Amino acid sequence: MEQKPQQINIELGDDVAQGTYSNLAIITHSPAEFIIDFTRVVPGVPKAKVKSRIITTPQHAKMLLKALQENIEKYEARFGEIKIEGQANPQFGFSNVNKEKIN
Repeated sequence: MEQKPQQINIELGDDVAQGTYSNLAIITHSPAEFIIDFTRVVPGVPKAKVKSRIITTPQHAKMLLKALQENIEKYEARFGEIKIEGQANPQFGFSNVNKEKIN
């Protein structure tokens, strides 16, 4: 018997629909989960608060990576290459944090 794909209705509330701007994501992980903290860093302000935290399984993190890669490829095919300024240690962006070094 063939299973039909399940249809999911997703509701987007007004408060979430406006979105939250982030220019820094810090990614940590354990054997059971990936944690992505999104924040906004403002030049000249030495402190930033986490605006949103996403906790997901390693499998879903890998699926997110694949979905982002596919969407970046589609974007670049339509609008051109996304250029990233060549900085050795960018002030803003995405970083991996080794939990062992934090503790």
